[in-house]
Amino acid sequence: MNIVKILPEINEIKNADLRRKVIDIWNEAADYRGWTEELLMAIPFTLLAENVTISFIDHVRAVCRMCMAVDDVQEVLHGERRIPVNRDHLITGALLADVGKLLEYEIIDGKSVKSSYGRYLRHPFSGVGLAFKHGIPEEIMHIIATHSKEGDGEKRSPESIIFHHADFIDFELVK
Repeated sequence: MNIVKILPEINEIKNADLRRKVIDIWNEAADYRGWTEELLMAIPFTLLAENVTISFIDHVRAVCRMCMAVDDVQEVLHGERRIPVNRDHLITGALLADVGKLLEYEIIDGKSVKSSYGRYLRHPFSGVGLAFKHGIPEEIMHIIATHSKEGDGEKRSPESIIFHHADFIDFELVK
């Protein structure tokens, strides 16, 4: 599977090592349940709402692009006064925050459902596990770990704050 074709935002990561690790993580997660490009494109981005027409991949891409847009606006309007953001970490975190859903979900009778695995471990935990296995920096694992309700009450980094809000913008609008 050509994950860069599916997620062209991977090319926005300047650090070649991080880019390669993102590709490796997505490929490993897809291989775990035999996700194909066609199946990945058909997964609804959430199982927490009825009649979702936005795909999982479109959600990942939209949120990643929202994160980059927020970073761009902050840079243009606040310049040197802005809180520093590591853009590669932001993009990498945005692309990996939901990769654990490939373990959390499975297809049964042509329908995406929560897997047995997913009943015990939500995607932030799986995503951090995959990221750790592939040597992703802890600052990025923090984004993955804190992006959803699991991060409530935790002090989020600037990158995690941006991703968390972009993710929930997309979720709330679709839900």
